[in-house]
Amino acid sequence: MGRVEGKVAMVTGGGLGLGRASALLLAREGAKVVVSDVKAAEGQAVVAEIEKAGGQALFVQQDVSQEADWARAMEEALRRFDRLDVLVNNAGVALSANVEETTLEKWRWLMSINLDGVFLGVKAGVKAMKGRGGSIINLSSIEGLIGDPNLAAYNASKGGVRLLTKSAALYCAKQGYGVRVNSIHPGYIGTPMVKGYVEEQADPAAARAALAALHPLGHIGEPDDIGYGVLYLASDESKFVTGAELVIDGGYTAQ
Repeated sequence: MGRVEGKVAMVTGGGLGLGRASALLLAREGAKVVVSDVKAAEGQAVVAEIEKAGGQALFVQQDVSQEADWARAMEEALRRFDRLDVLVNNAGVALSANVEETTLEKWRWLMSINLDGVFLGVKAGVKAMKGRGGSIINLSSIEGLIGDPNLAAYNASKGGVRLLTKSAALYCAKQGYGVRVNSIHPGYIGTPMVKGYVEEQADPAAARAALAALHPLGHIGEPDDIGYGVLYLASDESKFVTGAELVIDGGYTAQ
């Protein structure tokens, strides 16, 4: 208990999946948490769960692809808690399509959330944290490290997050801001996004088994597996870690 005691953390896409798990773990370990999501009911439910356990939390409805929404969300967070120590850029979407099938409209939609949203978040986070220090954690993916023939836009977005993270980490370090920037690269995790992908397949049971088999440990991960990685990077335990890639993938990319 208390690994992030006294810190203020903001988690985008905090209403479901990895964001929800991260928000709940951060709160359990002592952080005040700003839960951001486009889905109000889900985000407010996470806030209610945190408050029921005795924690402090705030819900902010936010579309991460919109710069104005970032300004408003940060303003609300700082008004409520007076500081920001941790930003988890988790909000994201998926698109299963190869490079021939991906339309420009779908490409731009996915990029606006997965890459533009992270860029805007990093920019807003640096502004809020510089001088006092903090940790920015960007959710990339194993798909930001390797290619998949049927994830053209998703690969590109998550690869972009990986290198944006390194650029921002170097910039903040050289400016003496005290802001660390790192990326997390999950394998397949049992989130609504992955479950939705499985259910879209012709044989969901076979698809689920195939996903599990991709991981040498023999199963897909759980949201808390990523949440604990977020917790580590949010805490002072990782004070010498910046520009790094934390791969949590059951051995997927070791093959």
